[in-house]
Amino acid sequence: MLLPPDHRNLKITDKISLARDLFGIAGTTLMNDKHIRGLLAEVIEKARTSRQVMQELRINELCRQCDEEEGGSCCGAGIENRYDAVLLLLNLLAGVNLPASRFDEKSCYFLGPEGCVLKIRHTLCVNFLCDKIEENLSLEELVRLQEVIGEEIDLTFVLYEAVRKFLRSLTGNGND
Repeated sequence: MLLPPDHRNLKITDKISLARDLFGIAGTTLMNDKHIRGLLAEVIEKARTSRQVMQELRINELCRQCDEEEGGSCCGAGIENRYDAVLLLLNLLAGVNLPASRFDEKSCYFLGPEGCVLKIRHTLCVNFLCDKIEENLSLEELVRLQEVIGEEIDLTFVLYEAVRKFLRSLTGNGND
């Protein structure tokens, strides 16, 4: 059984270990799969575009300012519990070096000194916009942002499901 029934309830360090084990078992095969490799490249590109638009709209600066000056909590400790081993495996496939420890005890496990270290993020992390951000964006900017992050979220879901289906096929059971 590659994914234990309770894998979503593991501590984040155990989820990372499980993702690394899965990468060791199936990483090469997954990267040799043309469909999965193509989806991965598309997701990485969509995530890059989302982050670029966020930077252009000054969202990164608002988040930095909130975190450093106002004690922001969007990327606070505990958010990492939303991640499971499959989503972390996607990041390993994308070339991300998952951290061995938390950078800041008050922050998400994946928040480093330059922001999130993950290339492929949970839907909540991609889609959440606080009131302050929404107040600082015009309707046109908000629509533009929602369009690009929507594409990222949709493709991430398709990739996630393809990898999960592949992992299930290795064991012949329906456990996810």
